[in-house]
Amino acid sequence: MSGYFTDGLIVTPNVTFDPAMAKALPMNDTPKKGWFQRLSDGLARSSKQITETVVGGMTKEPLDEAALERLEEHLLESDLGPAATDRIVERFRALRFGKVSDEREVKEALAEAVAAELLPRQATFDPLGPDGVAGGIKPYVVLFVGVNGSGKTTTLGKIAADLTGKGARVMIVAGDTFRAAAREQLKVWAERAGADFESRRDGADPAGLAFDAYTKARAENYDVVLIDTAGRLQNKSALMDELLKIVRVLKKIEPDAPHETLLVLDATVGRNALAQEQIFGRTAFVSGIVMTKLDGTARGGVLVPVAQASDAPLKLIGVGEGIEDLQPFDARAFSRSLVGLED
Repeated sequence: MSGYFTDGLIVTPNVTFDPAMAKALPMNDTPKKGWFQRLSDGLARSSKQITETVVGGMTKEPLDEAALERLEEHLLESDLGPAATDRIVERFRALRFGKVSDEREVKEALAEAVAAELLPRQATFDPLGPDGVAGGIKPYVVLFVGVNGSGKTTTLGKIAADLTGKGARVMIVAGDTFRAAAREQLKVWAERAGADFESRRDGADPAGLAFDAYTKARAENYDVVLIDTAGRLQNKSALMDELLKIVRVLKKIEPDAPHETLLVLDATVGRNALAQEQIFGRTAFVSGIVMTKLDGTARGGVLVPVAQASDAPLKLIGVGEGIEDLQPFDARAFSRSLVGLED
């Protein structure tokens, strides 16, 4: 398709296509490891911190108050947050206090205590539903929000590839009309995923683009519409107002749209992710959280306070660059990997 501008939608952004970017995007996803192993590998830094400094000191003598204090200290250092840490320590106390335990027993008890914090915050993301269309909604509109660098665009691309792989007709909308590089990256994802791509010229109104793209998707019988938005700092009210404008214009077409708003958070920023969730959650009607880059940090525990502080549940987590490394959130699998259990 050639690049050209009209007053409406365009199919190719007005940027120079860089073939190197296509090679850089990880699309060769023949899985060499199962998901649990990849999750464990991704959380290796976090689990190493917990197991080396905590578990080793709990396997030689009966569990006592001194050991519980060390556990509390290291859980806080892993960014689990004070409230969750208190509850985890108390659950662990109830399971193992006064007992001599081997390493496996310590890890199992700790995993159960962490899982108890996360199980109520676990939910699914399934735009297609069991019958191919979630809840009979078509097209199903998903809005992606978050700050620059959180992995938002890459997450959208991975989801698009998964959906087209299941036979869905997907439209990707480049709602970040301020950065040509972001649109180019998204276009590459669309081409590699086999999804259709909609964009507008630099500086165009993102809400107008979203309105026109959704109207087209309804007319042409698309299954899913994935709308990227400009990365924005959560403390910039004018930018947040632009995000709300996108939501308002979508609701003019369909009162229930967007059907899902995913907030993408970067685990490597630690507890700043919690501050981002609190602002976006209040102003952008977030319905689900995606936690990315869990493979790049020893602060995997930050997922716990984020999950508990949010009105929206955790739906997806990312532990690598490949498409297969973005998976539904599983509280028990996460908890077991976090403490270094290999099962």
